[in-house]
Amino acid sequence: MGIKAALPRYELYLYSAVLGVALIWAGSWIFEASSDNANRKTFKESVRPGWHYFGRKMDVSDFEWAMWFSTFRNHILFALTGHVIVAKIYSLVAPKAAVDGCKHRSLIFAVYGGLAVLVTMGWTFMALVLSHCIILYSIALVKKKWVCFAAGLSTLASIKLEPYNSWQENLVTGSFNLQDILFYGGCGFSIMRCMSFALENCDRKEGNYSFSDLLRYNFYLPFFFFGPIMTFDRYHVQANNTQLTRKEREMWNITTKALLHLGVILVVDVFFHYLYILTIPSDMKLVAKLSDWCLAGLAYSNLVYDWVKAAVMFGVINTVATLDHLDPPQPPKCITMLYVFAETHFDRGINDWLCKYVYDYIGGDHDKIFKELLATVSTFAITTLWLGPCELVYIWSFFNCFGLNFELWVAKFFSLPPFSIMENAMGEAMSRRIRGVFNAANFWAIVLYNVLSLNSLEFAKMVGRRLIFKGFPLSTLSVLLVTYCGVQLVKERERQQALLDDPEPVQKVDGAKEKAE
Repeated sequence: MGIKAALPRYELYLYSAVLGVALIWAGSWIFEASSDNANRKTFKESVRPGWHYFGRKMDVSDFEWAMWFSTFRNHILFALTGHVIVAKIYSLVAPKAAVDGCKHRSLIFAVYGGLAVLVTMGWTFMALVLSHCIILYSIALVKKKWVCFAAGLSTLASIKLEPYNSWQENLVTGSFNLQDILFYGGCGFSIMRCMSFALENCDRKEGNYSFSDLLRYNFYLPFFFFGPIMTFDRYHVQANNTQLTRKEREMWNITTKALLHLGVILVVDVFFHYLYILTIPSDMKLVAKLSDWCLAGLAYSNLVYDWVKAAVMFGVINTVATLDHLDPPQPPKCITMLYVFAETHFDRGINDWLCKYVYDYIGGDHDKIFKELLATVSTFAITTLWLGPCELVYIWSFFNCFGLNFELWVAKFFSLPPFSIMENAMGEAMSRRIRGVFNAANFWAIVLYNVLSLNSLEFAKMVGRRLIFKGFPLSTLSVLLVTYCGVQLVKERERQQALLDDPEPVQKVDGAKEKAE
């Protein structure tokens, strides 16, 4: 079935109405559960007085989100503002000093980034990061990919596995509350960037990249602590581009996106006064009393919130990078738009890194079952190490790896006769509807496989039991029906985008002949 298969307009209107009513219905259950249990003892630490204007308590259980209003703002945003100011001053001063500003701007970025990291984290952290750079640069000179991978993954394991990570962390932590997060973020992303540098150096036919190139790449401050990762080949080309021009209305778009991110932060903070989507799943006694619709809404909204959080963080960082004439990895695709495991990711930079150096490198065209299995197992093995090996991460990796392979197995099976003959015989619209049914089931597999990493294994098991077993058939089929409507609306959006990217040729009408005939 082609992606451009269309459905009748009235059918899409019906899907929109069903989806809208269902979201309001599920939201009302969450709102009721939040209001009735705001003073619950188990909520004491995570539900606290919010904005005075609302007169309600708010959900403050997510420490990462709270960083935007406390420590994160005081440290990182201050450093990013300094980066923008230094870059602007340099762009103004360099021409007057007869210096090629475009040629040396990556050096200025790295010098400021290094100083910011040094001031924020201290000399021991800087020495640790530099030691990682020196080790992996030395390995890169060997120009053997398997050696670079082995050295890089061993270095990454040293900050993810006990007792090595505790020993290194104790060298640099203790100054302020956010420092342990900056430690793991800074070291982890730094090692991944060094691995990208080493692997790209292996592909270079003549000579080697310099150690200065690695430092310029690694100490670009906007990407240093929280990513996203831009592979070395892309960064090196863009950072050393001497033809710096702005597209039409580019500054307007940058300003608009910055204001949009600020608006999203405020909207999410307001929502936390009414919907305690993060705190409720932590109280399993309360969860057991909630309706099936409330549980489905909680599982879905937690994944949407995680995407919003990632989109805001990467959006702020990408805004700064765009000001520096870079084209950084975009924020992840919203969970609402996902119905296949192949497109599921919450960090597009890590996803691009893994696809380029592992998944696509091993899997090729992803058409062979064994090669796909080997590629996915290798990819999720590295992902497990990146996230930090533990029972929950093992379970998450196993189910997502299985889901990715199961999609290929199912696609292969239904591409065989008589299924392929049956699909070719039916219309494209009917084929799209049938595929939408399978995509709806796949969507909830994605939700259940990923919500366990955001909340807990117990909450994911509870949602699965209620929606699949205890709620069958009413809750199961009604939730799938609503999901099917959402999937079809997503497919319609993809269809319209495909038509914009590749317009279909206008066909001549038979009766439209020239009068000259």
